[in-house]
Amino acid sequence: MSERAPAGRFLDAAIGLLRRVRDEEADGITAAGTLLADTVEDGGRLFAFGAGHSSLAAQDLVYRAGGLALMNLLAVPGVVGVDVMPAPLGSALERVDGLASAVLDSSPLREGDALLIISLSGRNALPVEMAMAARALGVKVIGVTSVAYASETKSRHASGTYLKDHCDLVLDSKIAVGDAELTLDNVPAPFAPASTVVTSALLQAVMATTAATLADRGVEPPLLRSGNVDGGHDWNGRVMEQYRDRIFYRH
Repeated sequence: MSERAPAGRFLDAAIGLLRRVRDEEADGITAAGTLLADTVEDGGRLFAFGAGHSSLAAQDLVYRAGGLALMNLLAVPGVVGVDVMPAPLGSALERVDGLASAVLDSSPLREGDALLIISLSGRNALPVEMAMAARALGVKVIGVTSVAYASETKSRHASGTYLKDHCDLVLDSKIAVGDAELTLDNVPAPFAPASTVVTSALLQAVMATTAATLADRGVEPPLLRSGNVDGGHDWNGRVMEQYRDRIFYRH
């Protein structure tokens, strides 16, 4: 297949974005991994949140072979994933003022915890309010977003601000506004989104940094193993029992 075929062009674009993230976000990835390692070592809990397709990267961190057992999904009914019917309702809920505060009020998040908020645009009320309210609780917030949206779109939050404005750390996914890497003369809309590929890789780089940082400090990282390798389930059972008070997806 020609390298100029759509498949090759998309993969080249994704690889280019991953290289940019590797080179341009290295310090941020190190800082985020260190923040999470500090949280684990200090007895805090870890949470991840994303709405719509941004939730895919958040879910990839939870109960994951090779991942940190302490990562919990902060779920907002109707916006996690695309299984809500009708699907546009999920998009509408991201723009509802007050929803994030209501979710946090009924969640286990507390001072000393860390929360990853993933929002490609960072412009909707839900991720902005989530970051603001979480920090007010004393939670450390890491935002994962495309910073370009803040200069090319209008915020949908009453404050006129974006997710990136309310975080302890911001990681830039480098995704272009619109999240579509390809165009063709005979196709009326751009296509082939790369945000899931890039954001998931970015977050796994943070998780790798967290695990290595803990190990360097003499702390065994609370990692899960695949349930499809011999002994995996027994290993995971021991880890989840050891950290049962910091794991919420098992109850």
